[in-house]
Amino acid sequence: MIIDKEGRDGYSMEKMKKNSPETSEKKELIGCVLSCKKELWSIGFFSVIINIFMLAPSVYMLQVYDRVLSSGNKMTLIMLTVMVVWLFFSIGIIEWIRNILLIRLGAYLDTRINKRIFFSAFESFLRQSTAYSSQSLSDLTLLRQFASGNALFAFFDAPWFPIYLLIIFLLHPWLGTMALAGAIMLILLAWLNQRLTHDAMYQAGSTSAAATLQANTCLRQADTIAAMGMQEAMYRKWLTQHKAFLQQQNLASEKSALVAATTRFIRLALQSGVLGLGALLVLNGEITPGMMIAGSILSGRVLAPVDQLIAVWKSWAQAQQAWQRLSALLEQFPPSRQAMPLPPPSGNLRVDNLSVKLPGLAKYPLRDISFELQPGDVMMVTGPSGCGKSTLARLLVGAVQPFAGSVRLDGAEIHQYDPITLGPYLGFLPQDIQLFEGTVAQNIARFSDPDEEKIVTAARNAGIHKMILQLPAGYDTVLGPTGIILSGGQKQLLGLARALYNSPRLIVLDEPDASLDDEGKQSLIAAIRTQKTAGSTQIVITHTRLLLPCSNKILLLNNGQMSHSGSTQRFMQRISTPNQSAPEAAGKNPRVSNSTTTLTCPRE
Repeated sequence: MIIDKEGRDGYSMEKMKKNSPETSEKKELIGCVLSCKKELWSIGFFSVIINIFMLAPSVYMLQVYDRVLSSGNKMTLIMLTVMVVWLFFSIGIIEWIRNILLIRLGAYLDTRINKRIFFSAFESFLRQSTAYSSQSLSDLTLLRQFASGNALFAFFDAPWFPIYLLIIFLLHPWLGTMALAGAIMLILLAWLNQRLTHDAMYQAGSTSAAATLQANTCLRQADTIAAMGMQEAMYRKWLTQHKAFLQQQNLASEKSALVAATTRFIRLALQSGVLGLGALLVLNGEITPGMMIAGSILSGRVLAPVDQLIAVWKSWAQAQQAWQRLSALLEQFPPSRQAMPLPPPSGNLRVDNLSVKLPGLAKYPLRDISFELQPGDVMMVTGPSGCGKSTLARLLVGAVQPFAGSVRLDGAEIHQYDPITLGPYLGFLPQDIQLFEGTVAQNIARFSDPDEEKIVTAARNAGIHKMILQLPAGYDTVLGPTGIILSGGQKQLLGLARALYNSPRLIVLDEPDASLDDEGKQSLIAAIRTQKTAGSTQIVITHTRLLLPCSNKILLLNNGQMSHSGSTQRFMQRISTPNQSAPEAAGKNPRVSNSTTTLTCPRE
């Protein structure tokens, strides 16, 4: 989670690539592959054996035509047949071993790199929310399938076509010349295939990723879309991108199909041509009939690797694009530096001149925010919609990098902590509550090793223990697509229980009363007071006055800037006095509307 200052103003992939130093992470994927040198050499060795044994059909036909037919020796025919069948059986066994090695190698590479890719994709989505972020794990699967599939064998077998070509030249120079001409034509077609399809394949991949991201977003909001009859509109929106993907993919596939058909024609014509030329040479007495047949078979072996490369070119192009995207992702988000572990925080929070700047824009959603809280403090943050409250919440828990300023927990900048180690000491309730597929207990325990006592304590503090007991399986009730669906208020309280699990030292609640009924709001008030007594530092973002008595400090935001900051008690005294406003702060007078439930501050 460490990033240079230039990267804070917009996380452009190209910009980061230009600004990033030459580090070992830049070739992280290559290093991962090179760590399997022994396995790759083994696969290469088996490929050598297979290609040597593939000379058997040519040698067999040469011996049958030149020795067996001329001598009429049946025993020689039987022995040759037994030997070639044994070689074919050996090829099958070695091919099977090579396949197993590739499959296990692909699984090993996936296991070695998947954690880095998962965390890098997580960081990328957290900062950018781009289509490529969510595609990273799919790219990893694509690379693993390519590495463990038959497509890779074409690259292992390709270096052997010059050897087969040399053997044909040894049979007769004219046969070798014809086979060489055919190989050159196929190589040119392979190059042409790459030139014709590269741009279309790249555009198709980019468009497909964007369409998939949009479809997933729609599915996550299915209830909203269904309630307002937006299915047809969202379908048209998705269809626009999907049609663009199909157009680019069809364009690439049609060009590739033309090249593939031409390649097949040349390969078949050339193999027959070699046979015809060999027959002419036999009639002229320059070669034997066995050489003619062997040359025809070997010409097929010469052209086969090139033909295979053209056949797998689409898979190769997709794998190449996936490799480039993953390499750029890992380069942009290198591993977190291993800093010295810090002691558990007590909850002393200090915010100094905190600012956030939108990429490419001059607007600051938050600017020059400063305050300090001690363990046990409860600060209420309020202000009009769009004033930066939710952005502040994400900054306080380290989910967003600031453009300037700092958030310090017990004196240490919050990004100096290892996020995995710090997580149990933080509690966060966002506006958009997301529960994950799993049991109620797993969601409360944040999918860590469950502590039954702490799970029940968190549920009781959130006032949801009795409700959980009424579920079909209590704390073992499965939530999500395969389980039950909770109401908005139930999700809110369950999210609160998750935030309170293990009694965190710093708790940030963003609109925690938004979906609660009166009973739920009373449970929320009780939870805030319980955590205050336990010494937790709490920041509560709200629009209403209901939670104001729970706090001892207040922060009013307006247009991303501090409008007022100070003691809640003084603020309450000021607003309860007729014709008296709260203290001036930053040259503005906070006001309280005539409503008894809503707090507002003046707009510029």
